[in-house]
Amino acid sequence: MKHKTSLKSVPSGAFQHITAGPYSPVLQVDTSRLIVLSGQVAVDREGHVIGSTIEEQTEATLANCSRLLSDAGASFADVFKVNVYLSDIGDWKAFNAVYARVLPQPYPARTAVQAVLISPFIVELDMWAALPGNP
Repeated sequence: MKHKTSLKSVPSGAFQHITAGPYSPVLQVDTSRLIVLSGQVAVDREGHVIGSTIEEQTEATLANCSRLLSDAGASFADVFKVNVYLSDIGDWKAFNAVYARVLPQPYPARTAVQAVLISPFIVELDMWAALPGNP
């Protein structure tokens, strides 16, 4: 088995206090294959809001994410982390129904929170992906 060089490392001299948990205080990451999407909402290229329900806005937001990933040479299959912001956590089940239909398995790692979003948006997503293949 060929040994792969890690794309992440703790910088020399970095430290954390003695009572810290199992985490790195800081990491350096080789970003040559990394794609990061800023927060996306249900808006078209002209700035018009798409949809008023959680299902409609989730579909439109995911479509925007898909387009941006494609522009960078990636797809949902390359996404490894998603952050979900919902204006009403009560929309969680309906959001998940759309999300599970669109994103392929294995699903990305994910964090979801209820947040105050710019009106009239009810869902916002940001994504992290890694380009396939060799640099």
